[in-house]
Amino acid sequence: MKSNQLSALLLGFVGASLAIVAQNHWGIVPVSLNNASNQNEAAPIVRTARPIQPVYTANGLALDFTAAASASVDAVVHVKTQTAQAVRLNPWLEMLGYGAAPSIAQGSGSGVIVAADGFIVTNNHVIDGADAIEVSLNDNRIYSASVVGTDPATDLALLKISADEPLPIIPFGNSEEMEVGEWVLAVGNPFDLTSTVTAGIVSAKARNINILRGDARRDIFPIESFIQTDAAVNPGNSGGALVNAAGELVGINTAIASKTGSYSGYSFAVPSSIVRKVSEDLMAYGRVQRAFLGVRVGEVNQAIANELGLDRIEGVYVANVTDAGGAEAAGMQPGDIILEIEGMAVNSLPELQENVSKYRPGEHVEVLCLRGGQLKSVNIELRDAAGSTRIVDRSEAEWFEALGARLSSVATESDSDEAIGHGVEVTDIRQGRFLEAGIREGFLITRIDGRMVTTPEEVISAFANAQGGVLVEGVYRNGKRAYYGVAAQK
Repeated sequence: MKSNQLSALLLGFVGASLAIVAQNHWGIVPVSLNNASNQNEAAPIVRTARPIQPVYTANGLALDFTAAASASVDAVVHVKTQTAQAVRLNPWLEMLGYGAAPSIAQGSGSGVIVAADGFIVTNNHVIDGADAIEVSLNDNRIYSASVVGTDPATDLALLKISADEPLPIIPFGNSEEMEVGEWVLAVGNPFDLTSTVTAGIVSAKARNINILRGDARRDIFPIESFIQTDAAVNPGNSGGALVNAAGELVGINTAIASKTGSYSGYSFAVPSSIVRKVSEDLMAYGRVQRAFLGVRVGEVNQAIANELGLDRIEGVYVANVTDAGGAEAAGMQPGDIILEIEGMAVNSLPELQENVSKYRPGEHVEVLCLRGGQLKSVNIELRDAAGSTRIVDRSEAEWFEALGARLSSVATESDSDEAIGHGVEVTDIRQGRFLEAGIREGFLITRIDGRMVTTPEEVISAFANAQGGVLVEGVYRNGKRAYYGVAAQK
């Protein structure tokens, strides 16, 4: 994979807690600033820069970024967080009854106003765990912000402030149309230096730097397809804007490659194709509607190309298709080479992830693949991690998490009991109310409090409207009926 080129990089964080980054190795560093950890450190040295020489285009015209910068700075905000941290005293003092007030850790980052009514995109690591969030505009107005939703899989979060008048925004640009070598601006608040603008070029696209961590049990599957630039980005820039020469938002600055925790030449931004979809989902549903093809893939290398008799090394290789996934239903097969999704070329896992991440469960994509030397077009209906095509809002998702189960409708008759032609099957079980009650995977829920249920929505509704607890009735695949009392609290 392309990420192998960065195999020497170490992972370090300067967000929620300051990390020590090895001095003789590179580190990938989320670029938020933790002021609490730097209370006793000297302020960064600010030196006067040498005069910048004009940069000329191919037609001899000097590039001028003033319009793009002017259109961006008012829509980039300063995000400050406060997080209470427990402080332990000497155990002997604690035994004597002495306590200590928790310390307050202060963090700093950036954000981008994407809707005039006060919606702000930032990085998840900027606000993760914060007890209070404050947003400062470029005109020094200060607002308290609430968290609308977060997406750890892309390290994005959406905040909301209430302003008395419409706020300036940065319109979304198309990151997919950007080319390596194109000029971009990074706008943010490094080292608490508000409204700072730096310039650079797009160094690479679809970078996977292995900085995000997944959690399959929480349906967190990292999506990394970063835009790499050489625009100067430092701690405090996290969540800030990457802007093209037209003043359009093409990315959210997220991380840097560094020996020291400060800028050393490489920075990485979440592309706007991902940012736009995530922010729209969080506005509409409170959670991201993540879609999957239903395949496990690897990048095509020389060995695979030789084995399959390919003329060129291109596309991604389908190792297998997942059970009950959209790809399986559409007839995709192991050994297929995915070349395009909706006309967009796919030559790496990050490109595949970025392309699919634009869609929601239930939407269809046209996939061009190579099978046995022949081009084949496959129309796939995308599904979520549970194999469903439904849109699930945050409230419903919270109930699924509380119950600790994935649910799916069963419309066919049970082999063990022909009278059962309906129900909701528990397809996956994890820590939660169901497991505590003794429910196991494969249980078919037929009634709740005596009322028939046929869809996951009906199960969630029954719990949401219950007082105290509910009686869950159903049957296992072996025909054994069971009854469980389940607490109704989230």
